[in-house]
Amino acid sequence: MKKILSFFFMFLIITSLLTGCWSKKELNELAIVTSLGIDKTDDGYLVSVQVLNPGELAGNNTSGRTEVVRFMKKGDTVFEALRMISMDSPRKLYLAHLREIVFGEEIAKEGIGKALDFISRDHEMRTDFYLTVAKGSTASDILNVQTALEKVPANKIFNALENSEVTWAATKTVKLDELINSIVSNGKEPVLTGIYVYGDPEVGSSFKNIENVSPKTGLRIDYLGVFKKDKLLGWLNKDESKGFNYITDNAKSTVVNVPIENGVVSIETINSKTNVKGELEKGKPKIYITIESEGNVGDVSSNIGLSDPTKIKEIENLYEKNIKNKVETVIKKVQEDYQSDIFGFGEVIHRANPKAWKQLETNWDQEFTTLEVSVKVDAKIRRLGTIIESFQKETEE
Repeated sequence: MKKILSFFFMFLIITSLLTGCWSKKELNELAIVTSLGIDKTDDGYLVSVQVLNPGELAGNNTSGRTEVVRFMKKGDTVFEALRMISMDSPRKLYLAHLREIVFGEEIAKEGIGKALDFISRDHEMRTDFYLTVAKGSTASDILNVQTALEKVPANKIFNALENSEVTWAATKTVKLDELINSIVSNGKEPVLTGIYVYGDPEVGSSFKNIENVSPKTGLRIDYLGVFKKDKLLGWLNKDESKGFNYITDNAKSTVVNVPIENGVVSIETINSKTNVKGELEKGKPKIYITIESEGNVGDVSSNIGLSDPTKIKEIENLYEKNIKNKVETVIKKVQEDYQSDIFGFGEVIHRANPKAWKQLETNWDQEFTTLEVSVKVDAKIRRLGTIIESFQKETEE
């Protein structure tokens, strides 16, 4: 009997120490945030959130209301503005399913470092979301637009970023860890992809906009923004953004147009590998870039005869020149206009010669502007497609 009583009292003591899921929240108590927008105000921040409307996403019975709702509030800090949204939202904001963070262009130019403090500090956030900049507009405008195809605009931006990076090579997906590492690094500066609203943002907020075959307003992925630490300096164009991705070995696939014989041959890059080496020559740093690229002929609007091996070689030479020109152009542009080592050449020199880097590090911005970079490209055509000669060439003959 004593043993039973002892066991019973021990059981009571142990169970009294168990707290259970004290912080749990039911799903119907949460407002799931998919996008977060941060803009600058005169005395703080304007924070926008895009929240799922679960009743319009689940089941077949919908009321015709929008699938997402945007809330906005101003605050002295990002954290304060988010908490103030509780005055409008009937549910607690839940950030664990965040897909996209958008910085307004104004705050990006002034510096996103302070805003990043909350983003990196908050324990509720995961780090698998992407960060972008609202080109020529505010983040609140971006979060005010409904999208076709994807019911949730955050998914549209997320998937378009991944898709364009893989198939177009003029954009780049950037997550939180990569952005912060680039900001604190002394040998590599950040880049972020831009996104903009085409059309009127107010029209884009209407559900009727996406009922059109060709919506008058929508969201579109743009090219890369150049940063110096946490401040946006300016933008690269399409070819410069592609050149950046070739240098950083991020050009997975893209299209290269080669003008030849009164027409154009479009080449689909199917594989690209970049090797970047750094050396010190007579006390001066130098970078050697070697790019090996493979492509397939995707489109021919030229009189060129692809059955002739010498013509294939001619196309390959032009293919090489096209890639080399993109790479050299973006290096020159960034050195002269931005003086920001977005390519990570400083890290390459550091790995190659840590001792020399200690002397170069303190004045790397200036060293970067005069850094000599050698570019070598080896490009090959692997396939011509299901036909060799264009039927247009045969009809012309």
